[in-house]
Amino acid sequence: MSRWLGAVGAGQWTLRALVALMPLAAVLCTIGAGEGPAAWFVVLVLVLGVGWACFPESAAGATVLVLVLAWWGIGLRDGLHPWALPASLALLTAHVAATVASYGPVSMPVDPGLALLWLRRGLLVLVAAPATYALALVVRDAPPVAGVWLAGAAAVAAAGTAASVLLGGPD
Repeated sequence: MSRWLGAVGAGQWTLRALVALMPLAAVLCTIGAGEGPAAWFVVLVLVLGVGWACFPESAAGATVLVLVLAWWGIGLRDGLHPWALPASLALLTAHVAATVASYGPVSMPVDPGLALLWLRRGLLVLVAAPATYALALVVRDAPPVAGVWLAGAAAVAAAGTAASVLLGGPD
């Protein structure tokens, strides 16, 4: 691959391997949940993951993430399986690795401070996964309340906006 990409900076191989393989790991977590994907889908996720690894700012990233999430939603009618937690870790790992890889050309070494910053951010986001999973299990059999999804989306948007205003600063 370095023949096409040129010289590869320190840490870039690791980041790009994570970007390429973690979406595939998230899809394969559904095997543990009792519903394995078709071979063609596994190949599609791997190809898109490799494309994302080569071009971390491309639409391949969003495409492969949406496909994996769709597989969890469609392939597993009940996505509330404990295997969703390692799958969320895999997708978050791929996203954070792609974000760090996209900060410069493939020849640029990964800045340890930048990698640590994004690792901390990723771990902070990961804290929400078990809490969200537990909450989903609690309300799983509750009758739907009118407007609950709209209120939830508004709360998430408000929290994201507040966090970006309060925590945003010069990069």
